Amino acid sequence: MPISLYLIWFLIGVALLVAEMMVPGFILVFFAAGSWIVAITVFFLEELSLTTQVIIFIVSSLVLLFSLRSYGLETFKGKSKGGVDDEFSQVGQKGQVTKAIPVDGFGEIQLGGTFWRATANVTIEADKYVIVEGIDPNDGLVMQVKPLS
Repeated sequence: MPISLYLIWFLIGVALLVAEMMVPGFILVFFAAGSWIVAITVFFLEELSLTTQVIIFIVSSLVLLFSLRSYGLETFKGKSKGGVDDEFSQVGQKGQVTKAIPVDGFGEIQLGGTFWRATANVTIEADKYVIVEGIDPNDGLVMQVKPLS
């Protein structure tokens, strides 16, 4: 028994939704919704070509992304304190080293319930506390930290 195309699109959406849970950013959820739109369309209009299905997926995903992402971020994330409303308001926050941070290398810290790659000018052992100084200019997902004195 062959798998129906609408079921494949639905499962792609489920996979994208699971991936969204693992990757911060609030982006993949819109592609999951786009794949579900294609699944519904294919369910009712079975004669769509693959090219048309992909076009519907891309257009619907991008329309949802650009029209609803800022609203969704505001709803689910909230606004930062102190008038700063960017994704990296962790600057000045205290975190704990979970994997040792070598000089000129990468380690890992836990900050606000999330694990982040981190770098420092000095070696910092695991289980030590650090303060976030900023974001690595070469990689926006890496925190620059210093040991807590």
